Amino acid sequence: MSALFQPYKLKDVSLRNRIAIPPMCQYTAEDGLINDWHRVHLAGLARGGAGLVIVEATAVSPEGRITPGCAGIWTDEQAQAFAPVVASIKAAGAVPGIQIGHAGRKASANRPWEGDDHIADSDPRGWATLAPSAIAFGGGLSKVPKAMTLDDIARVREDFVAAARRALEAGFEWLELHFAHGYLGQSFFSTHSNQRDDAYGGSLENRSRFLLETLAAVRKVWPEHLPLTARFGVIEYDGRDEETLAESIELAKNFKREGLDMLSVSVGFSTPKAAIPWAPAFLAPIAERVRREADIAVSSAWGIDTPELADRSVKNGQLDLVMVGRAHLADPHWPYHAAKKLGIERPSWTLPAPYAHWLERYAVA
Repeated sequence: MSALFQPYKLKDVSLRNRIAIPPMCQYTAEDGLINDWHRVHLAGLARGGAGLVIVEATAVSPEGRITPGCAGIWTDEQAQAFAPVVASIKAAGAVPGIQIGHAGRKASANRPWEGDDHIADSDPRGWATLAPSAIAFGGGLSKVPKAMTLDDIARVREDFVAAARRALEAGFEWLELHFAHGYLGQSFFSTHSNQRDDAYGGSLENRSRFLLETLAAVRKVWPEHLPLTARFGVIEYDGRDEETLAESIELAKNFKREGLDMLSVSVGFSTPKAAIPWAPAFLAPIAERVRREADIAVSSAWGIDTPELADRSVKNGQLDLVMVGRAHLADPHWPYHAAKKLGIERPSWTLPAPYAHWLERYAVA
């Protein structure tokens, strides 16, 4: 059997293979409330055979949404709407996960197909944004955020805690904290967005404080037997890559000390001027370094869309899990076709039994 189709266990959660579907925003929620589209979308992905399905970035508060169409989990009603989604993912044989986050200075944006820029201040659909410092991201995201007070920081931290509790009540078995992509967690860590002169800015220790405090607070309410993970941008591609990566590895070590079980390795996206070297699996070697030096399990996405590349990333010890996103949108049964490509015996049985039965019994030579 290929490395990609080996089972994987983290805490008390067992995945049938190393294939995970990462969070992919759909931007179709209403006031944070998911709907029929999310249920159809996620159930369709889950039945394809992946071991883990992580629900899209879900805001911990109204101002934490990226766009007005983003999912939320700041109310009990929103949490309850996820219960059928969780049930459908489990019914398909996958583990249900959710990513919770706060968009920070990148919040109050138009949906990608409506401009992917900040909503105009005169537009009633928009709202005020928060960040470590009053610095706009730049480009189309030009809204200047409010610099967070200590009370703001404490409130948002508790919003994460409340969201984690609701995610557990909804039945999720895997929790990911969104600390990447220039959103609030990443923006505390990055000097591009954090120019504070208090306990939350300046030194590496101070810039890490919000992330570590939030993780520690969530760890207290999220059960020890279930995986607690985070997505974090370990590199910016801004000309200071080695320094940033070294700091990120130090942070990853501290994450592990605070109880983090896995790190999903990504790019910081803290500046629009980054020169990202897009290429197939370009983050896999960086993830392997984080895995080795921080001694923590890792996953990653970005350009890992062929079975051979995904299998090799696991076999070579670069990744524990492979996040396959866009390829799953194009082919919800990507794991089945990957199994065929990799020569897995009876690849149909990577699918739920009802599908496998039809494909096996009535196959035409």
